[in-house]
Amino acid sequence: MVDSQYYLPNDIGISALDCHEAFRLLSPREKKYAHYLSRAAWYGGLVVLLQTSPESANIFVLLQRIFRKQTPEQLEDVAKAAGLSSDEYQAFLVYAAGLYANMGNYKSFGDTKFIPNLPKDKLEALVRASQAFQENPTAMEALWSSSSCLIYSLEERQKQLGLGNKGISTYFSGNCCLEDAELAQRFLDSKKLSAYNTRLFKRDNGGKPCYEVRLASAVQKDCAVDGECESSCGSFNFEDKEFIVKRGDYSPLMEKVCHYLQQAQAYAANENQKKMLEEYRRSFEFGSIEAHKEGSRYWIKDKGPIVESYIGFIESYRDPFGSRGEFEGFVAVVNKAMSERFGKLVSSAEVLLPELPWPQEFEKDKFLKPDFTSLDVLTFAGSGIPAGINIPNYDDIRQSEGFKNVSLGNVLAVAYATQKEKLTFLEENDKDLFIKLKGPSFEVQVGLHELLGHGSGKLFVQDDHGKFNFDQSKVVNPETGEKVSSWYQGSETWDSKFSTIASSYEECRAECVGLYLCLNKQAL
Repeated sequence: MVDSQYYLPNDIGISALDCHEAFRLLSPREKKYAHYLSRAAWYGGLVVLLQTSPESANIFVLLQRIFRKQTPEQLEDVAKAAGLSSDEYQAFLVYAAGLYANMGNYKSFGDTKFIPNLPKDKLEALVRASQAFQENPTAMEALWSSSSCLIYSLEERQKQLGLGNKGISTYFSGNCCLEDAELAQRFLDSKKLSAYNTRLFKRDNGGKPCYEVRLASAVQKDCAVDGECESSCGSFNFEDKEFIVKRGDYSPLMEKVCHYLQQAQAYAANENQKKMLEEYRRSFEFGSIEAHKEGSRYWIKDKGPIVESYIGFIESYRDPFGSRGEFEGFVAVVNKAMSERFGKLVSSAEVLLPELPWPQEFEKDKFLKPDFTSLDVLTFAGSGIPAGINIPNYDDIRQSEGFKNVSLGNVLAVAYATQKEKLTFLEENDKDLFIKLKGPSFEVQVGLHELLGHGSGKLFVQDDHGKFNFDQSKVVNPETGEKVSSWYQGSETWDSKFSTIASSYEECRAECVGLYLCLNKQAL
């Protein structure tokens, strides 16, 4: 018997995101803009398969080929004829939906592997009986034989994502451990390179370890990018180890992303959007995080657009070391009525910030009022859809130039809806009240979590010129009563410094701020 945490139950809920009306209300130009951005997002989203597990991409292609030839209804007849029960066929559909939703065979929340809830021989019978297999047996046989053992394998290391012998990761070669990740981080810091769009591969070179850092880019050749005095690629000696920095990771997919971003540019609504897309394109073409930061600056300046989007190597939750970003891209339409409510929350932010339990010196010198909109998602390519987002994640930009908050309205509407018959521990007459207030309550929590959770607080930094952004002779640590004795140096970031716990800790901080303020009368 397989532990039930490793498969998805047959009665799992599937929610469709309603975006029909949001898209219908766009002008023809806005529709084209949204369309080409969506194409860029979906092609980039395929990178996530390659960032999850060695087998994810092959499973995806196998499923795509099966579903392109036959509808689920037609396949059901094939499954019956191949000896599958209706429960087993349902389990196949649930597994496929799970793979598409998580963009791989590991859960995006929890990082646990999931396997099909039907015997391997039954799944194989369905694959072999499918029209796709009949028409192209050689390619389908190759896909099945390369992935079938790994689809079902629950060896200790393969049960979860992790580094070294603790789990599976494709951000690192399988022979990398925590020490290798720490060494690579020190190397990247020394070259002022961000880890966000990289992967690390370790190999033996005549008895000495050699590390290859791959940058995600369309271009494969080594050349200096505008703004670089010298190329960041090449061979380097660091702490008596050899490091090679190369471009071209995910190159064919990055080419597609660049192509569709260029198409979208023709339909941009203003100069900020045009420049933003130009910088994103440069980022994905050459593997430059500096260009992506520049694009993010234009994105922050693009206040209240009708069509909102963001794309790139963004969240570092699934890198076991916590500093490499997973690709995501979203395109959404602003919901004006709901955005108005969040606008009121933004305008009272300066009144709410002093309510938080830390001294004023621990807050930014000036609260940079962000854009806070409610969006109806048209496209979200990645390993899962959150309820709210606060980006960009670049500390230097967030501290001095600002950020944007978004609440994903049509996600909230379906993902957190509750069925009355599934409610436990409540009296009947309380269930209706609970269902009525659950959505609006969660909206309050999402708003506070994003705006005043992720949006609050200051990083104490000493820059490369020795200048401090706080008065180190006066600022006192409230926990100890002593002066603050440590701070970030130069290009160090929250992610690079706290690596393995950075994402979890920051989410807990934002969640605590939301819970702390959610009964505050002013906030309500």
